[in-house]
Amino acid sequence: MPDHSNPVLPQPEIRAGREWAQLLAKYREPSSPRAAFELAVTLGPFLALWGLAWWALSVSYALTLVLAICAAPFLLRLFAIQHDCGHGAFFRSRTLNDWLGRALGVVTLTPYDVWRHSHSIHHSSSGNLGRRGIGDIQTLTVAEYAALTPFQRLKYRLYRNPVVLFGLGPGYIFLLENRLPLGFMGRARYWVSAMATNAVLLVVLALVGWFGGVMPILLIFLPSTVLAATAGMWLFYVQHQFETTHWEAEENWQLHDAALEGSSHYVMPGWMQWLSANIGIHHVHHVNSRIPFYRLPEVLRDHVHLAQINRMTIRESLANARLHLWDEKARRLLSFAEARAAMDAA
Repeated sequence: MPDHSNPVLPQPEIRAGREWAQLLAKYREPSSPRAAFELAVTLGPFLALWGLAWWALSVSYALTLVLAICAAPFLLRLFAIQHDCGHGAFFRSRTLNDWLGRALGVVTLTPYDVWRHSHSIHHSSSGNLGRRGIGDIQTLTVAEYAALTPFQRLKYRLYRNPVVLFGLGPGYIFLLENRLPLGFMGRARYWVSAMATNAVLLVVLALVGWFGGVMPILLIFLPSTVLAATAGMWLFYVQHQFETTHWEAEENWQLHDAALEGSSHYVMPGWMQWLSANIGIHHVHHVNSRIPFYRLPEVLRDHVHLAQINRMTIRESLANARLHLWDEKARRLLSFAEARAAMDAA
């Protein structure tokens, strides 16, 4: 008779990042019908909420604002769809991906071709200390911070302050910074992307102003945009800014290991995971960015071990807002207070 008192548990899949990238390649194939469905159930409610909010202007400004707030998560999800288009992971057709991405770029205030190039740099250099500065959140090492002047330290501390990073920063980035192809000013292609997006956006806002006056812009457009941008900034932050994240000097850096070890698995309630288009399964996304967002849960179902790597709950993630400096010796992200203690001890 078999002994069930000590059941044999499945062995964890211990693999290097490169092995995971190869293994997960089979999930890369997009489904155009599924993509069309995901677009419809995101764009439809977003437009409906915008329409209801506009109608509500004649009833109550407070109701309009509530409806605008409800539209913000769907705007965030549209950005996530644009993100998948940039990776060529939403539709099967690259052309369809690109033109949908450009159209959504008007709605998300993000010039598609500029963002796609910047984001590809982020993916190709994430966790590389020698290639920081494009498509990421500025992060200094403890040694670099110690070498700054007092004024430079103040600027860095202000930049990393949650009020700036999650309060003022998102609105500034999407409303102002995205209007120019910063970082790629010498390339005509990116000027065309930025200026074409700006031109279409200006026409749309002019039409809104012509038919509805300034209130739809003030009570619908701006609140929904800023709220979606703030949520997006927080998600991007916790995807890479956590205590045991991965940073490595360029000579020791390896793309797939950095992707797996330097990206979090942000565990959210089902409705939040849906509204954020599974972007919390970020470690899998970075290991193989061609996997469509609607197939990421399938990966975790088939490979349980991946669900445990860099797992982070919402409650646990809140502590990450106080982490600002990478300690190359301890190999973890520190708060300013912890970094000061480390510098005093050195």
